Amino acid sequence: VQRRPDILKHEIKAFFVKYNDPIYVKLEKLDIMIRLAAQTNIAQVLAELKEYATEVDVDFVRKAVRAIGRCAIKVEPSAEKCVTTLLELIQTKVNYVVQEAIVVIKDIFRKYPNKYETIISTLCENLDSLDEPEARAAMIWIVGEYAERIDNADEILQSFLDGFHDENTQVQLQLLTAIVKLFLKKPQETQELVQKVLSLATQDSDNPDLRDRGYIYWRLLSTDPAAAKEVVLAEKPLISEETDLIEPTLLDELICHISSLASVYHKPPSAFVEGRVPVRKIQVNRNADDAAETDPHIEEDDRAEYNETEETGAPQEEVGGGDLLIGDLLSLDYPAPTPAQPPVNNANQAQPVADLLGDIFGGMDLGGGAPVAAPVASSPMDLFSLSAPTTYVAPPQVILPAARAKGLEVSATFARRNRGIFIDLTFANKTMMAMSGFAIQLNKNSFGLAPGAPLAVNSPVLPGVSATTSLSIVTTGPVMKMEPLLKVQMAMKNDIDVFYFECLVPAYVLFVEEGSMERNLFPQMWREIPDEKEKQFQLPFTNKSQDQVEAVLAANNVFVVATRQGGDGEHLIYTSVKFTNGIWVLGELRLPAGAPPSLALKTQTVAAIAEVHSAICTILAD
Repeated sequence: VQRRPDILKHEIKAFFVKYNDPIYVKLEKLDIMIRLAAQTNIAQVLAELKEYATEVDVDFVRKAVRAIGRCAIKVEPSAEKCVTTLLELIQTKVNYVVQEAIVVIKDIFRKYPNKYETIISTLCENLDSLDEPEARAAMIWIVGEYAERIDNADEILQSFLDGFHDENTQVQLQLLTAIVKLFLKKPQETQELVQKVLSLATQDSDNPDLRDRGYIYWRLLSTDPAAAKEVVLAEKPLISEETDLIEPTLLDELICHISSLASVYHKPPSAFVEGRVPVRKIQVNRNADDAAETDPHIEEDDRAEYNETEETGAPQEEVGGGDLLIGDLLSLDYPAPTPAQPPVNNANQAQPVADLLGDIFGGMDLGGGAPVAAPVASSPMDLFSLSAPTTYVAPPQVILPAARAKGLEVSATFARRNRGIFIDLTFANKTMMAMSGFAIQLNKNSFGLAPGAPLAVNSPVLPGVSATTSLSIVTTGPVMKMEPLLKVQMAMKNDIDVFYFECLVPAYVLFVEEGSMERNLFPQMWREIPDEKEKQFQLPFTNKSQDQVEAVLAANNVFVVATRQGGDGEHLIYTSVKFTNGIWVLGELRLPAGAPPSLALKTQTVAAIAEVHSAICTILAD
């Protein structure tokens, strides 16, 4: 299209978008339409673009609005029609349409200065709807550029300045320049405003770009205001639509390879094979002459390099080494393999010692004070168990349905691993366009849960594809008691929008490994807790034996403090649980022969009892 635009200039209708076109085809057609736009067909193109701006696909709508602005810049006689179309779209009050329209109108002002300033009042009516950095920066530029024609320009810029530290860097830089422009045009009225912005930029900001620009403006204004006018209010070069054209030499090369990937990626063929020769230099245990016999591509410089390596006695890479360049090239996106660990000799490890103090607490078998990763076998049959109990992880559940998130479905499950809390997330893209820019934030909650690291998702997530990730959760965030206790409100962001939802965190992921209570403290704390803070529950019937119950509880940080035998074959298990925020919950679990178990829980924080009861039911039912 760039080399031979005349071939398709009468066929522009072939590139009109169809409703069932995939998003990547739609976007490509828009680009071609803009390149083919001319004075003869601009009416058709504008009618199509205006129609596209009312679609439901946000990315496509944004691109269509920008396309209208590009047409105004490219086809000068149609600029007025394009501006009128953009104003009609602004009147729809659709947030992302308004913001894109303001961005492209800024470019139109740069292309046609002092021509369409009458529309500025309409733009100012939409200040409150601007929440994207690019749109806010564009509006600030317009106010600063035409400050002398806007009666309340100082008030508008003051409203942006009030939240200066919360703004994006792009907005901060534009706001600094706009206020300096305003000062140079109305020095008597805006002296206090310019001093405030210069102070914020130079003293309260740690961004080097913003700080340096602030110092430059400050010194210009204080030493030579006339020079400041020449610099800040200088005439700007007109922008052109041809900025995205391919460089002619590259264009000629791409046309020669139009049937290859070079024309798809807009890169010369040589860009796909760079690095081929350096990889050939990696040779193992052979000299330069042997290498040259088997590989004719090795040049003299390479041969000299081989000989130098041998003469200096540099260590040679061995086959199978973990740091070979070839290995690195094949695993750029993956962690290096973990070296095999030598087998551990269990015979040298300390064995459990018999409890010599078992009679102190009424003849109970008392567990040790420290948490144990796996239960010790208590009968010969346990030696033949296929596997030890593991920490319970619930099946993933949908926490954000696609219908509420514009086609993004989020499933999640909470788990406790390596003494920490994790949320395993699955993002399913149910739309027809790729998604990226994922981020997550948790609101204040009862246990101070917050993301321990940025959300890492393999982006973009293509249409019909799912991506999984695991996010560590820390307990050092802001705390606010929720109802119910384990409710957490979340915000999920991607390049389409921000979505708000909530879910319940299972209590068992909040049980810490330091929750094993000393046996002599258990009866003392049990007696100190008032009886009104004790709750009794009947549990569902379980086929698990006493040993299996103890093992499953211990694997999930519900620690067995003591056990004892009751009448009629009943087993009693005394447990302790500690939450991440230090709340202790004591329990007495009764396992009668042939009947459902019962559970008594006691704690100073009564609100935690229901959550512990629910967690133990879930763990035992697994």
